[in-house]
Amino acid sequence: MADRLRNLDCGGLVLLCIFLGTLRESRAGQIGYSVPEETDKGFFVGNISKDLGLEPRELAERGVRIVSRGRTQLFALNPRSGSLITAGRIDREELCETFSACVLNMEILVEDALKIYGVEVEITDINDNAPSFREEEVEIKISEHASPGLRFPLPNAKDPDVGVNSLQSYQLSPNSYFSLHVRGGSHGAKNPELVLEGALDREKEAVHLLRLTALDGGVPIRQSTVSIRVVVLDVNDHIPKFTESVYRVSVPENLSSGTRVLVVNATDPDEGVNGEVMYSFQNMESKASETFQLDSRTGEVLIWGSLDYEKYRFYEMEIQGQDGGGLLATAKLLITVVDVNDNAPEITITSSTNSILENSPPGTVIALLNVQDQDSEENGQVSCFIPTNLPFKLEKTYGNYYKLITNTALDREQVQNYNITLTATDQGSPPLSTETHISLNVADDNDNPPAFLHPTYSAYIPENNPRGSSIFSVTAHDPDSKDNARVIYSLAEDTIQGTPLSSYISINSDTGVLYALRSFDYEQFRDLQLWVTARDSGDPPLSSNVSLRLFVLDQNDNAPEILYPTLPTDGSTGVELAPRSAEPGYLVTKVVAVDRDSGQNAWLSYRLLKASEPGLFTVGVHTGEVRTARALQDRDSLKQSLVVAVQDHGQPPLSATVTLTVAVADSIPDVLADLGSLDSPANPDESGLTLYLVVAVTAVSCVFLAFVIVLMALRMRRWYKSRLLQASSGGGLANVPDTHFVGVDGVRAFLQTYSHEVSLTADSRKSHLIFPQPNYADTLISQESYEKSEPLLIAEDSATGLGKSDLTNNQVRFISVSQVRCLGTGLVISFFLNIL
Repeated sequence: MADRLRNLDCGGLVLLCIFLGTLRESRAGQIGYSVPEETDKGFFVGNISKDLGLEPRELAERGVRIVSRGRTQLFALNPRSGSLITAGRIDREELCETFSACVLNMEILVEDALKIYGVEVEITDINDNAPSFREEEVEIKISEHASPGLRFPLPNAKDPDVGVNSLQSYQLSPNSYFSLHVRGGSHGAKNPELVLEGALDREKEAVHLLRLTALDGGVPIRQSTVSIRVVVLDVNDHIPKFTESVYRVSVPENLSSGTRVLVVNATDPDEGVNGEVMYSFQNMESKASETFQLDSRTGEVLIWGSLDYEKYRFYEMEIQGQDGGGLLATAKLLITVVDVNDNAPEITITSSTNSILENSPPGTVIALLNVQDQDSEENGQVSCFIPTNLPFKLEKTYGNYYKLITNTALDREQVQNYNITLTATDQGSPPLSTETHISLNVADDNDNPPAFLHPTYSAYIPENNPRGSSIFSVTAHDPDSKDNARVIYSLAEDTIQGTPLSSYISINSDTGVLYALRSFDYEQFRDLQLWVTARDSGDPPLSSNVSLRLFVLDQNDNAPEILYPTLPTDGSTGVELAPRSAEPGYLVTKVVAVDRDSGQNAWLSYRLLKASEPGLFTVGVHTGEVRTARALQDRDSLKQSLVVAVQDHGQPPLSATVTLTVAVADSIPDVLADLGSLDSPANPDESGLTLYLVVAVTAVSCVFLAFVIVLMALRMRRWYKSRLLQASSGGGLANVPDTHFVGVDGVRAFLQTYSHEVSLTADSRKSHLIFPQPNYADTLISQESYEKSEPLLIAEDSATGLGKSDLTNNQVRFISVSQVRCLGTGLVISFFLNIL
């Protein structure tokens, strides 16, 4: 076992010797170069191809290269020239900061021969760095009592260069108190020291500024400096001293808290704590301590409270100044307070009233007041006044007392209350003033009656109004107040057509609203006038009246009333006569109607509702005239029945109808003959009846002819009287009998009496009767009675009762001659036809 181990050890040693021999052979030579620092890139270091015994071209062929060991590559091979060059900037201080000699080792490998050559490059130093101090300024504190010869260390300078280029010496700026000593240290270090050469006095020169310079030995010489500030420490060898022994100041009393009054100053030439003076008050009264404050560091005297000239006018204080070493000094402070106008006048209301009756006599006292000011001299002289536009004035009584009185009589209706501003102003500069207000109410006196807004009122109410409806409202205003302004309304006593007004109209005594107690009728009366009284509740009460005219407005509440033809009372129908020879447009009859309403409600229009022979007759829309529309023919029926409607223009419209029977014949006997031939009696009883009827008709006809003759005689006689009356009284009709005038019943009598055309005009003081030329087709009266054409004036207030209340404004009704002529005969024919 031991032999085996021994054999193994011998084999290992042989292999190790072979490897070392090979390595030794590969490191056959060592090459050395030198290059200065801070050279540019590509600087020539050495001819490596020559030193290796190779041609420059062989470097690339044989794989010659620099073996890198992980550090930054500082050198490179130039394959063209076969030289070693710098690969970048080389800084010796960076590479070899702690070494005086800077040598860089590297290996060059020849790959084809597996040979390594060692290369040493020495980096030579250049003077590229100046000596430098760490501190920019050094402060050294020395007591002013320090002994000469004391040494104080100074900072060292560092120079990374080596040799002569490194730090060589120090220099101190010239001065009278200090010198420089350089002490040697280990490894050749140089330590500068500051040596005190003479005694210091801080009060003469507290700070000494020196400059220390470090120099190297390069070419050119580089240097750097550091500032040395020597501070002489003070010793408390001086007492504080005030600038003044007595400080005097005058301040106005209106300075606010925090205001600076003055600044005291005590100087101490010592430094630091020994020269810091602290200020304080000594022997100070309590009131002054509450009013003033002293800043212990700055010496500022400030107002702490408030100054009041009226309470304290002078302050005396003592101020002490003490330094940090305990040395002290004192000074006096005298403060005088100057009065300013800082107090506004005061107004005191001693007594006053808040209400006064209007119409009070001038001179009535309202208030008593006192005015004062706490300031002195001109600042305390006060004047008092009120606005000039008020009915009041101030009178000075005793001392500073004033009384406020009325200057004129007051009127509550113009101004109900006053806000009186009392102003007191002193004579200071600037002047101060004070205002106070007195509120005065003017009590009411009943000195104003109620007054209506308008002198007269007009109201309109439609007729047929509901009972209890509101008609109108009147309002009276009373500028007084309370009971003096509470108005009560009433109506003056009056009658309407003999009936008390109170049965028609009532008024609400509180609101002035008028109510209708009954329904009004326009046809009864159209307007009424009443008086409304407004009375207040004052003591004594006052009142006023106003006129109210109430107009009743018409409503369409009356249907047209047909005056002609009249409806027979025995149930028979009136008959009108139309001759067979009548031409188209022949006037057969005329429907006459009136409407008790007025205005548009009384405008009438006529139309034909129904006819037994359509197209034979027409009715005038506005005249009501029934005329033939064509010539009568033999085939036309003897008896024609017409239904005529009369309608007003109210809203809604009202209407009335009348049935007309027209007999077609040339004369009354012809009518009778025609009527007798219409039917032959079928039995003896009917023929006997016919005989009786003929006898009756003949008798009636004779009576009618006699009546017509008598009527014509009377008419001529009265016409003759009217002519005489016109000649004597200018056409008046004072003596004309009432039965000859037109009315609701009088029209019938007039139509039965005269055969003339009548023109009736409503709402007019005059109407006319015109005598036109008659139609002689079937005349029952002589022609001479129609030749008169003078108009007959009919007074409105005649007994006929047909006035402007019966016919509308500008509405005309016409009664034709044929209507009057046929009226009598129609009655007979109507009776006969009804029997048939």
